[in-house]
This record gives sequence, C-alpha cells and structure tokens, in this order.
Amino acid sequence: MAAELHVELVAADRNVWSGEATLVVARTTSGDIGVMPGHQPLLGVLESGPVTIRTSDGATVIAAVHGGFVSFADNKLSLLAEIVELSDEIDVQRAERALERAKSEADAAAERRADVRLRAVAVR
Repeated sequence: MAAELHVELVAADRNVWSGEATLVVARTTSGDIGVMPGHQPLLGVLESGPVTIRTSDGATVIAAVHGGFVSFADNKLSLLAEIVELSDEIDVQRAERALERAKSEADAAAERRADVRLRAVAVR
C-alpha cells in the first residue's frame, strides 16, 4: 500500500471532502505547493485557485477554493477555506455568465472567483 496522508477540505459552511490521499496540490501566497505523505509541517495562506487531491484509490478530486488557510502536521492536511466548490458541483454556464458579468462591471474579485471555477472544471 502506498503512503498516504489524511486530508480535510472544509468550507466556512460545510465539510466538503475528507479522506486519504497520496498528493494534494494547492495555491498559496508563496506559490503552488504539493504535499505528499511525510511532508515537513507547514502553515500557509491559500490563494483562490483549484486544489487537486489524488486519493489513495487513484481517483482525483478537484475543487475551486477561494481564500483560507492550509496546515500540515503529523500526516494530516487541513485546507480551511472561505468558499469551496467541488468541480462536479460547478454549473459551467452559470460560471461563464458570472465571468462575463464581472468583466463588464470591472469587478476583479468576482472575475477571479468565476475564473477559478472554470479552471477547476477544465481539469476534471
């Protein structure tokens, strides 16, 4: 059996995903990071972006994450975010409309959120 780490992906309003994984890739204010079992402890600030979780059974979970924190210690990774949307929960047409609306209104934050949603869907 491959080495694994326990992952908790939590939004402000719900526990989004929990399970065992072999690799998690996320975007922090310091850049993209990959966390594997045995990684040195870390604490960081999450940037908006897709998070990729390679599960122990070989599946891949993709989520659009909007802000928050990441911590890793004792082979447990916690991703605590303001907003989390699993890629299969994202309505592509709605995200595309939100992106166009944000561009027309020059709303950079809304544009970033819509862009992250679409990037999460593109890699699923």
